[in-house]
Parts: sequence; C-alpha cells; structure tokens
Amino acid sequence: MTIDTDGTALAARFPSTFAWGAATSSYQVEGATGTDGRGKSIWDAFVNEPGRVVDGSNGDTAIDSYNNIAGDVALIKALGLNSYRFSLSWPRICPDGDGTVNPKGLAYYSNLVDALLAEGITPWITLYHWDLPQTLEDAGGWPERATALRFAQFAQIAHEALGDRVKHWITVNEPWCSAFLGYASGEHAPGRRDPSASIAAAHHLMLAHGLAARAIKAADPEATVSIGLNFYPIHAASESPVDLDAARRVDGVQNRWFTEAALRGAYPEDIVEDFKAITDFAFIEDGDLETINAPLDVLSVNYYSRFTVTGNGGATSASAAPTGAGSAWPANEHIGFVSAGLPVTDMGWEIEPAGLTEILTRLHASYPEVGLAVTENGAAFPDKLDDGEVHDVERLEYVQGHVAACADAVDAGVPLVGYFAWSLADNFEWAWGYTKRFGLVYVEFETGERTVKDSGRWYGDLVRRARSNREAE
Repeated sequence: MTIDTDGTALAARFPSTFAWGAATSSYQVEGATGTDGRGKSIWDAFVNEPGRVVDGSNGDTAIDSYNNIAGDVALIKALGLNSYRFSLSWPRICPDGDGTVNPKGLAYYSNLVDALLAEGITPWITLYHWDLPQTLEDAGGWPERATALRFAQFAQIAHEALGDRVKHWITVNEPWCSAFLGYASGEHAPGRRDPSASIAAAHHLMLAHGLAARAIKAADPEATVSIGLNFYPIHAASESPVDLDAARRVDGVQNRWFTEAALRGAYPEDIVEDFKAITDFAFIEDGDLETINAPLDVLSVNYYSRFTVTGNGGATSASAAPTGAGSAWPANEHIGFVSAGLPVTDMGWEIEPAGLTEILTRLHASYPEVGLAVTENGAAFPDKLDDGEVHDVERLEYVQGHVAACADAVDAGVPLVGYFAWSLADNFEWAWGYTKRFGLVYVEFETGERTVKDSGRWYGDLVRRARSNREAE
C-alpha cells in the first residue's frame, strides 16, 4: 500500500457524497451523570465496584460534552468534518428504561442536532452504545426479552423527537461486546459471568435491533438504518485441523453470528451446534429471526485489528489476546491468540490496515445488497502534550493507512459511504478509564481543555480536500 502523505491524491479516490466524520458515545464523553433528571445506567453501577476500572475512575464528568455543545460542535467544524456520530443515553431520555420521558434529556440531544445542522454537519445517531438503564438490568437485563421490547419503545420515542432532522440511525453498537464482555467474561458492565445468559443477551440485542429498525422505517421510509458491528479478520495460526476449527469458531461468534442474523435471518448452523453445549435456545421465539432480518440500508463496520487464532489455548500471547481472551467466546474455551509479529497500539492490538480492506471486500461479496460505512476506526497511543502540541506520529500513520485501505476497497467496487474516526476526542475508555487515549483531539482531563493532535490536523486537511473536490464537481 502506498501512503499519500498530504492526502491530495487520497481524497480524490472517494465518492463526492462520502461522509467524513468522527465518533463518540454518550457515557464516554457527556459526563453530567446526575444532571437534569438522568437515570442511572449499568456503567454508573459498574464503575463503582472496586477493581472494575483500572484507574478507579468513572464517567461522572468524562469530558463534559453535556455542558459544551457549542465548543464541541465548533471543534468538529474546525476539523472540517461533514458528519458526526454520537449516541443517545437511554437513561438520560428514559431514566427508568420505560416509556416515561425526561424532557430535559431529549432537549439536550435536540439542541445538539440543531447545533450540528446549523454548521452543515450531518448527525448520525446511535441508539444504544452500552449504557442500559440500571432499572432494566435489575429486572434481568439483556438476557430478558422484555429489555428488547423496552428498547423498541425507546427507539420510537427518540425517532419521534429527532427524526424530523436526523436521517441516519444506527440501532445497536457492537452487540458482541454488550453480550459477551458484559455477560460472559464480565469485563464490561454489568460484569456478569454466565455464558448461557450471554447468548440470550446476544439474541435479545439483535431482536432489539430488528424491532427498532422496523419502527424507524415504518415512521420514515427514507431514513437510513444500520447496525454497528465490530469485525475482525480471523486467520488460523496454521493449517492444522485444530487451528482451522478454532478460527471457524471465533469467526462464527465474532463476525458471522450477527451478520447472518441481521442480513439473512438465521444464525450460523455450525455455531448453533457449538452453543448447544451451554444453552437450549428456549429464548428464541417464533418470528424472532424474521424480525431481526429487518431491511438495512447500511452495515456499520467498526474495525480496529485482526486475530490469529490457535486451538491450543495455552498458546495465547498477551500482546495478541483481545479483551476477554477465550472467556468472551462461549463454547470456545480452548482457543488462543498468537502474534503475527505486527506493530501494536497502546491496547496491544495489532495494526493491519489491509485487514480493513479484507473485511470490507468480504462483507460486500457476502452481502452485496447493503451499503457499508466504517463507523469506528482508531488507535490508542500514549500521547503527550508538549508546548501546546501533540505530535502523535503513530496515530497519524494509523489513520493514513486505514483511510488508504478504505480507498482500496472503494477501488475494488465496495459501496462504501462513509468513514468515522474513533474517536473525536480522548475520553473515558470503559474498563481502562482515562489511561488510554484514542482521540484526534487531546483532552486535558483535569480541565477539559482540547488540543487538536497532528493526526486530527492531517485528517481534517484530508477531509477539506475531499470536500473541495466535491464542490468543484
């Protein structure tokens, strides 16, 4: 892959209608967790349990985006972005997770949408980015069907309030993480370790997606509806049968379980057989898969790294193992992850831009009827603020390489409609607290002061070139 360092030629390789953006999520950036009637989420409870977050921190303040709409929108505009992906806090809008609406919570998002549109920035809303109302978790959480029904109600409330101005909707973000990190490995909220419950949670998250997608499309057939899934290229460590089978199992749970349900209306038969060792699937009711198979306009692709998998669980390399290692994949207790010898981020995730091209071309070949958008892509590095500047060379190269990988996919005929960097700014990084920085913008967490990093400047320049190409057409 040849990197176009100033972005001029690279910008010209994208369609004129391309969405260039950055992404955030509510709990990671908003703060104000006890403000204006917001209810408690599972993350509010999780962070207060000793040992759950590596630095003992929480999202009570985060980067205070709740009180900084004007400043953050000005920052997005200054970067030259034409789109912004953010999520709604379910407990901010419906504090108890039911149909009782908190008007101040809705007003916050309405004001944010208006501020974005006033600057020519298109909002992409994610309905669920992991902050389940704690009241619903107390009633059983995602392993319970009722949670999916409540989510459909929440989606209707949100769309009714914002759908007159918002046309891009992502129903559920990374259900793999919510289900398996939340209910199998316990590394994310709500911190449970029950493999059987995690599979039920995965199903109900997908059911929630289907119900929400259908409700939005019924209200606005012109809306663009998507689901956000985190994908990884999965490669066997060798051609041995045990390694090939491990790769099949990880690919099935990580990638195919969700795409096949959403786009084909069926779970992969091989993974269903694997899961029968720990669940009887009694939670699946007649018609569920048809509901989940709601028409999609776009499949939202979140990409960070790649996996090399072995069937020898003892071969796991600390630098290659993803969050949760084997415990996050139910019925895959013997899998291991080995290093491919690639450079890694501060998270220990291997860097492979070509893996993004691989995923995009694979998805297009498998599901040619749906458009694709990269809605998360980024890297954590130990950035330093030095005399008012952040020279994050490693992230700059990461962004360059992955945008070029997107261009390669476009050249190969992939109908890619957008790219969103993760993330707009450094923020609360879930169980890692404030110890990992992913932002294009550096945040001084004590003061909230924002400083655009070199990677943010390069990305902004690229976007401005791409947008000027569009205006010249």
